[in-house]
Amino acid sequence: MNFIAFDLETTGILPGVDRIVEIGAVRYFNGQVEAVYSTLVDPQIPIPEGASRVNGISDDMVQGKPTIDRLLESFADFCKDHLVVAHNAAFDAQFLTADIKKFESPAPKGVIIDTYAMAKKVFPGLPNYKLGTLVQHLDIPSTQFHRAEEDASYCGQLFIKMVEKISPSGFPPSVDNLIALTGKPELRFPQIEPQPKQLGLF
Repeated sequence: MNFIAFDLETTGILPGVDRIVEIGAVRYFNGQVEAVYSTLVDPQIPIPEGASRVNGISDDMVQGKPTIDRLLESFADFCKDHLVVAHNAAFDAQFLTADIKKFESPAPKGVIIDTYAMAKKVFPGLPNYKLGTLVQHLDIPSTQFHRAEEDASYCGQLFIKMVEKISPSGFPPSVDNLIALTGKPELRFPQIEPQPKQLGLF
């Protein structure tokens, strides 16, 4: 199965108010890592101490890094129209959607699948469905958490294991079946046609 797993680190939990400070994405082809997209992002605001405690990203680390408006097109190009997966996908999708709309930028075109919602159906009865809990439950090798590239990799490996579990025949489920399994409506990024700017001639 070919798909993109992605994760964000942010300055807080409010899309459109808080900012993205790191994007990590891993492209899988037939279950193997094909390519990685990973970058720190200058949020152009100070990173709160609480956020830094979680992800270990400091103001010094993002100084001089690209701003989000310069990264959205390359991220969209990396993802193209592949299926996209993320853990608690609505959170990350809302952050990217706010910036996609703000900057009228290209966006990934594939359906977004939430591995958190999917895991609750595939592995019922766990104490919780945090990414770390699932990684431990499935014996996925891990180092650090709450950095975008690493968490995207864990998410991708989790998705592969879930697809294998629900596909004993070896034939991966359709995207429609995956959406139905999450119990959530279909989620996609907005596709925005940039509007011509008025030149103030009147």
